[in-house]
Amino acid sequence: MPAEKFFLGGYEVLKGTNTKIDIELPKLYNTPTKLPIRVIRGKRNGPTVFISAAIHGDELNGIEIIRRLRKLNILKKLRGTLILVPVVNVYGMMNLSRYLPDRRDLNRSFPGSSKGSLASRVAKIFFDEIVLKCDLGIDLHTASIHKSNLPQIRTNIDDENTFRLAKAFEAPVVLHSELRDGSLRSVAQEKGVPILLYEAGEALRFDEQSIRIGVKGIVNVLRANEMLPKTPNKKVAKTPIITKTSKWIRSIESGMLRTIKALGETVYENEVIAYIDEPLGDESFEILSPYDGIIIGKSEIPLIQEGDAVFHIANFKNLEVADKKLEYFSEDAIEQSEFYELNNEEIIE
Repeated sequence: MPAEKFFLGGYEVLKGTNTKIDIELPKLYNTPTKLPIRVIRGKRNGPTVFISAAIHGDELNGIEIIRRLRKLNILKKLRGTLILVPVVNVYGMMNLSRYLPDRRDLNRSFPGSSKGSLASRVAKIFFDEIVLKCDLGIDLHTASIHKSNLPQIRTNIDDENTFRLAKAFEAPVVLHSELRDGSLRSVAQEKGVPILLYEAGEALRFDEQSIRIGVKGIVNVLRANEMLPKTPNKKVAKTPIITKTSKWIRSIESGMLRTIKALGETVYENEVIAYIDEPLGDESFEILSPYDGIIIGKSEIPLIQEGDAVFHIANFKNLEVADKKLEYFSEDAIEQSEFYELNNEEIIE
């Protein structure tokens, strides 16, 4: 529960206000740089939650998710405090790059240091000023460049509360994800701040389905966290596919990649999912699925080198159930939303 007084970036945020705050970051050469934040504080006490995007500067879906989220009238009924950070890695976004100018990955630099590298200094500002003041975080990502991800939540499903919130998000897949040293999720968990990581779409691209699932998912989590009123005529909750294991399948040869299975499709063990063809030769090499599962990530570029990651497959045995669940989740992602503000948005083609 937040204290009666809530401070962020040196500013007091009053109850019942919607405030924009810019936190000073290290200069980009001689150009002043700010971390833009929107703080929405309800009139009643409740949890404090942050929503962050573009920790990797080329992952843009989350920026649009946050833009649409903050326009929702339902936030006027918020209980507690919502901190929106649409662009954490300002430097990377300006350069259309995953990394900072020092070529470091911000999501391997937490908790950061005020005397460290540029990435470390930015990580410390974000972590101290925002993350440590929250009870929960939702971090928005896409796949890396030239890859795409099926909308999915990654979290620790062995933790009862985060597993409950992960299911409430209603993304098609919930994947148990191990912690990585220096990642926001790992360091935040050590400090008692659980984080849901939403992965959906492709770097440097907007994906309408991923955006709509993301906006609705955040509202679902805020409702499950008793920060927003529940809808009176809620449909039966969609139960996502839960999986504990997944694996990236790598290319066995170099050449031209010809995929015959798409994102979100189910695959059987030893089923052919792609071919690698020699550009000037006659040989063609098969890529086989190592087990029954669902394609939750894939390469989007046809040029392939030996050892490159091609398909990310989540292990799931009951493929008939998986097919029905995936169809159920995707069928209404672009249809009318309960929020008229979203229905007034032009669909991104």
